[in-house]
Amino acid sequence: MAAVSSCAFAKIAASSSTSSLYFLRNSNIPKTANSSAAALALPRPQTKHHLSFSLISGSRKERLSSSFETAAGVRHLVGSLTNAQGLRFAVVVARFNEIVTRPLLEGALETFRRYSVQEQDIDVVWVPGSFEIGIVAERLGKSGKYHAVLCIGAVVRGDTTHYDAVANSAASGVLSASLNSGVPCIFGVLTCENMDQALNRAGGKSGNKGAEAALTAIEMASLFEHHLK
Repeated sequence: MAAVSSCAFAKIAASSSTSSLYFLRNSNIPKTANSSAAALALPRPQTKHHLSFSLISGSRKERLSSSFETAAGVRHLVGSLTNAQGLRFAVVVARFNEIVTRPLLEGALETFRRYSVQEQDIDVVWVPGSFEIGIVAERLGKSGKYHAVLCIGAVVRGDTTHYDAVANSAASGVLSASLNSGVPCIFGVLTCENMDQALNRAGGKSGNKGAEAALTAIEMASLFEHHLK
């Protein structure tokens, strides 16, 4: 066993490559005080592999810390909620389930006002239902008039599969509108199991999701206008 250990350490000491480290980790060397000391004495390779070895040998927290430490000079681009003046928004609202969508709209408009968006910089467009939101959002985005389009609707599950079709179509429609227009189109459509869930999210005990979506619209509009033009 002593001969095997000596051979293993001789091979490791002769090279500072990552393959040597791999050999150490996978050899059948008894973990004695001497072997630990020898391992610590090995030179660290000054290559990109050194970072990889360091990252995989520690805890998740250590890996994240090491990653950020090596990212000196990286710029972080973030949209601002305090620089919304001059930004223009369109809000597309589904009239179906208006008992839900109107409070969502009111929450959104109140949030815009609170964050210094001028009323003349907001246009509200009503559509029959959530299914129709996507195509209108895309047209508004392509018009070049708006920095972001907020989409508000409410789809509540019923007795048929109609809910699934409308909910999925609304989500994919808003996403397509963003991708095709190059303007952030924010998904503020509630998809709920029952009316109680919807009302709770339209100013009830679960807050107002319209207000939250408006914050997202401001941040994304600011990000695109100030950093991604």
